[in-house]
Amino acid sequence: MAAVNNLLDPLPPRQTEEIFEELLQRRGVRVERIISWGQASPEGFWYDQPQAEWVLLLAGCARLRFEDQPTPLELRRGSCVLIEAHRKHRVDWTDPSEPTVWLAIHIDESAE
Repeated sequence: MAAVNNLLDPLPPRQTEEIFEELLQRRGVRVERIISWGQASPEGFWYDQPQAEWVLLLAGCARLRFEDQPTPLELRRGSCVLIEAHRKHRVDWTDPSEPTVWLAIHIDESAE
């Protein structure tokens, strides 16, 4: 039976760590909700993922930096970006005053 869910309600209470929740897993695709409260990538750390990732900011705001781009991207509610596989990136900042809610779709093209 189909059910309706809401990615923004309810949100868990504020945490000291980001929350990663897998919403869907299928061959070559994984969908997750990420909730941040002021967290950022550790200094000097870069994600280098083997799969592409498309992210949509559902709530809050953030700054996303790519190693090959001098200026970070300013993300706000409704902003989305495709991060190609192995493109080094990091989260420079998320808003500490409200939850930042990400919808991330990971695409493993080798599984097709």
